[in-house]
Amino acid sequence: MSSFVTKIISDKKLWESFLLSKKPGTFLQSWNWGEVNKKIGYKVTRFGFFKNGNLLGCALLIHQPAKRGSHYLIPGGPIVDYKNKRLVKYVFKEIREFAAKEKVWFVRIRPDIKEDIKIRNYFRSLNLNPAPMHVHGENTLVLDIQKDDDELLALMRKTTRYLIRKSLSEGYRVEISKNVEGISRLYAMQKETVKRHGFVGFKKKLFEEELRIFGSDGQALLFECKKKDKVLASAIVILYAEKAFYHFSASSQESLKTNASYFLQWQIIKKAKQLGMKYYDFWGIASKENPKHRFWGVTLFKRGFGGERIDWLHAHDIPVRSYYWITYFFETLRRGIRHL
Repeated sequence: MSSFVTKIISDKKLWESFLLSKKPGTFLQSWNWGEVNKKIGYKVTRFGFFKNGNLLGCALLIHQPAKRGSHYLIPGGPIVDYKNKRLVKYVFKEIREFAAKEKVWFVRIRPDIKEDIKIRNYFRSLNLNPAPMHVHGENTLVLDIQKDDDELLALMRKTTRYLIRKSLSEGYRVEISKNVEGISRLYAMQKETVKRHGFVGFKKKLFEEELRIFGSDGQALLFECKKKDKVLASAIVILYAEKAFYHFSASSQESLKTNASYFLQWQIIKKAKQLGMKYYDFWGIASKENPKHRFWGVTLFKRGFGGERIDWLHAHDIPVRSYYWITYFFETLRRGIRHL
């Protein structure tokens, strides 16, 4: 293991070049996601793992000063070759030692690899523990948009296809921009959505910084679906590694009686195709077939557009201090209460 070396990476070009060469399934280890988290107040550390001067892996660590237990989050990572067991052991050792110096309770990882019982068992052998909670878009639907419009429509649920076509004659229009001013409207609608579905909303500053930072590199757009001058639905879409991600979204109470959400989705898909994206990631869906799951309604809506279900490897924790088990039992209880 002594042949491996860990360095802090401060070169955006080096980081992005390596990451994109691995064809990541998410933007959660991207340089810009780190910048977004720094802007909203989190400490960010970027590790590169080298051998003989060659970059073999990377990990974006985001400090989470949560009341339930201070920890580091590595969403969509670490990015390493998980077949290289010597490297993986080294990476986890380095992360654990860093976390111990930082005096956090644990490190939560969610590698950018598909669910695999062999990897789960391997992680157990390295003393990692399956996390009580999921991490960012762990279960999703991905639609191959490298087809013409008629083919895409033909693969959709009959009702979805009908409502999209119906929406085209109902006077909606979609405005696309990088204008941060539109975030106020998205945030206001999120408040309505939170009341309807009973979840904890995101901060306005997160929306603003995501659109500003990713948008400055041509990697984010704000879509607003309007009828006359009223915004009915809005979404921030991330464009990264040949994928368009339906990341943050919200709709008004009024939109529930309309087909605005179907119109918006269809326009996003068409724009993503125009921009050269190959896939459309609908982001989060329910983790299991359970009508009581709080994401069940939105899951049925997204399924109507077609696409392949992708279950990324479930999040795992690297316990650092014994206090970790306080977090573990608290989150396990909360997951049951929230039907997650």
